Amino acid sequence: MTRNTEPEIVIVNAEVSSAVPGATSVAVTGGRVHAVDRESLDGLAGPRTEVIDARGATLLPGFTDAHVHPLAAGVQILTCDLSGLPHSPDRYRDAICSYAAEHPDLGWISGNGWYGDTFPGGLPHRDFLDEILPDRPAVFVSHDAHGVWANSRALALAGIDDATPDPHNGRIDRDHDGRATGILVERAGDLVTSLLPPVTDEFVESALLAAQAHLHSMGITGWQDACVGSLWGLPDPLQAYQKLAEEGRLTARVIGALWWSAEKGLEQIPSLVEKRSVSAVGRFRATSVKIMQDGVCENCTGAMLKPYAGNFHRGAVCGLSFIDPEQLQLICQELDRRRFQIHLHAVGDRAVRECLDALEAASKVHSGHDNRHQIAHLDVVSPDDVPRFAELGVIANIQALWARRDSEIVERKLPLLGPEREPHHFPFGDLHRKGARLAMGSDWPVTDPNPLWAIYTAANRLGPPEDPHATGAEALTVPLEETQAIDQRVALEAYTAGSAYANHAESEIGRIAPGMFADLVLLDRPILSGERVSAARPLLTLVEGQAVYREA
Repeated sequence: MTRNTEPEIVIVNAEVSSAVPGATSVAVTGGRVHAVDRESLDGLAGPRTEVIDARGATLLPGFTDAHVHPLAAGVQILTCDLSGLPHSPDRYRDAICSYAAEHPDLGWISGNGWYGDTFPGGLPHRDFLDEILPDRPAVFVSHDAHGVWANSRALALAGIDDATPDPHNGRIDRDHDGRATGILVERAGDLVTSLLPPVTDEFVESALLAAQAHLHSMGITGWQDACVGSLWGLPDPLQAYQKLAEEGRLTARVIGALWWSAEKGLEQIPSLVEKRSVSAVGRFRATSVKIMQDGVCENCTGAMLKPYAGNFHRGAVCGLSFIDPEQLQLICQELDRRRFQIHLHAVGDRAVRECLDALEAASKVHSGHDNRHQIAHLDVVSPDDVPRFAELGVIANIQALWARRDSEIVERKLPLLGPEREPHHFPFGDLHRKGARLAMGSDWPVTDPNPLWAIYTAANRLGPPEDPHATGAEALTVPLEETQAIDQRVALEAYTAGSAYANHAESEIGRIAPGMFADLVLLDRPILSGERVSAARPLLTLVEGQAVYREA
């Protein structure tokens, strides 16, 4: 090897996840994997080569998060962030009071990340915020982004009182006396978040960069942004992505899923086509379209085939289909015809069926397109629909960290599903056994973006001991439907090669092999040979051989 082609990096004494059995060394040249071997490759090193001794730890392909919301997550990092706190009303009160005191000039106090199970009855109340902030409007988006918690001042500014009718695809939560509680579900939250002061372009860029830095620290080298559009009171991040990519500050590989407005129809397609045509800059491309077909089970807006069990919310017996199923079929046909990938949100079993029906209709009209459509979340899937993923070539985009018996699942969700549906809750095992392609993502900031925690939960159906939100007597010890677990290596592949496939990038990333981009993550321990995967942490993250994260 000549001086001009000497490796930039050689990693030795590693447990390498590759097709070479027993591989221990990887050499990186020109941003790509040059060699993978069972023997040490330090002999290839030149005077400018960085030689890294992994000391037996695992070297993996960089993770690709197949479903994430970096702008919302970055805003959460930079505002009043409740997501990392213990589930304690007192801790929430202290954090909100401190943030308000530190920002006396803010007209609105806003934040994110609250968990419903922190409060008696499973939801907070506006009275809690009124005690803290009686005069300034306050609004906090829930950790799952399907609910907004507002104080009385914010409700008044939005014109919401006890008699305000529910908006389309939304609900104003009310107590037994008919009083608005301050909880606004789904699109009802827009009534308040639309009043938040405009977010500056500079703040959007800062939020995306903050999210990128955190994702890189998790070993994530690329993702699919599941909402490139205006939502939750936040602007469309498309131009910010383009600017960061042009300036070389977007170090991750990003596919943008352009937001489909359920309130509009097919007339929005030309705008999406135009956005796609101008979006290909650097490592960013907006080639997918995100369609949200239902809500979530916890507030009974997830669309179910049969009524919710237990004490369901008013007017939500079987949940909500945000788009008429026949219209959804037309939408999918038109998007598929224009070679968009379709990224569908479906939580309830009825929504999953409606999405599969729509994609099947599209495939019959435009057979042979390799658009790699996917359905995300899949909280409940009818056994009749599980084989259809493989039959239709639809990717099952799963958020595995949710599949554990924590307090929120046990106390709020399972009673609504009932025993008949519980065995089909997050049916990863059934989907894998029936041949479905799996891709994994976090849905951050809904839940933590740590892929190693998600892989642990996918394989064990337990909460990671390291996760502060894995609360409750059963979260760490009683598996959630153990038969739905998947092998750890299957989960690992879903978060690497599977998500790379979903982003049409499997020929360049997702595996450690000669010629592939050197998008790599070096852990602090060997997870392939037995150490608990959730306890591991990244020491080094590379994108094309360049360090985008290195533990200090």
